[in-house]
Amino acid sequence: MGERAAELVLGSVQLGLAYGAANKTGKPSHRAALRLVRRAADAGVTQFDTARAYGDSEERLGEALDGLPIRAITKLSPLTGLPACAGPAEVRDAVDASIAESLYALRRKRIDCLLLHRASHMTAFGGAVWERLLERLEDGSVSALGVSVQSPQEALDALACSGVRHIQMPFNLLDWRWREAGVVAEITKRADVTVHARSVFLQGLLATDDPAIWPRIEGVTPQSVLGLIAGLAEEFGRESPADLCLAYARGQSFIDGVVVGLETEEQLDANLRLALKRPLGAAECALAEARLPRLPERLLDPAQWPK
Repeated sequence: MGERAAELVLGSVQLGLAYGAANKTGKPSHRAALRLVRRAADAGVTQFDTARAYGDSEERLGEALDGLPIRAITKLSPLTGLPACAGPAEVRDAVDASIAESLYALRRKRIDCLLLHRASHMTAFGGAVWERLLERLEDGSVSALGVSVQSPQEALDALACSGVRHIQMPFNLLDWRWREAGVVAEITKRADVTVHARSVFLQGLLATDDPAIWPRIEGVTPQSVLGLIAGLAEEFGRESPADLCLAYARGQSFIDGVVVGLETEEQLDANLRLALKRPLGAAECALAEARLPRLPERLLDPAQWPK
């Protein structure tokens, strides 16, 4: 890890759902979604991120990428239909059903990488979910297992499990939590783990000049934060705040891939172009971190935003 800049990974939640605070166009049509995915593959994107819970995202990716040599990363169903008292057989059936549905939708014989959508499922139901996933790894249905985490503690718990080979985590220019909690230090001890960062634009907040879309959180002044980010972008010779945010994430030695979603061809073109630019160097990253304020965790975790 860290020997090259993190690569661009196409996130597809917006292709299956109307998602994101800055999403003004909604879910693209079926035809538009297929065109976006195929254009991304033609441009050299080799990894695509999706989930059972992302509407018909898996189906759209499967149709667009059928037969192409790409890596599909999907997530197990959140298993919301399972009662808390579900026994091992019921859990096993639910896990198998999710895998079967993903394989069918993605039009693949094997899932390249399967993540837990909920990190709590590593230990839920007496460990039955993770136990079944390890069995499916053994039978060849899945090539690698991992966890999509929301918090530093979830990341630390996942990294403590030898069977975890992939971590997806939210990370952006403002997010101080991961280093402070020791997550980055633990990642450096696991050379066998691939790390993908999502939410590098914090659901679009950091790449916009519109403070009105920001959640109202005490201690956060959007105009001030956006002004600081714009100033850093200019100082570092970046073309925009979005360029700065992506270059910062791609410049982290512990990150292997940056998951970026999209709804339009204009966004795809912009992200592809920005991903070809140089990432920030270590000194620039350190300077950015020193200049930006320590904002409350409630802003950094969209699950805590006021509705």
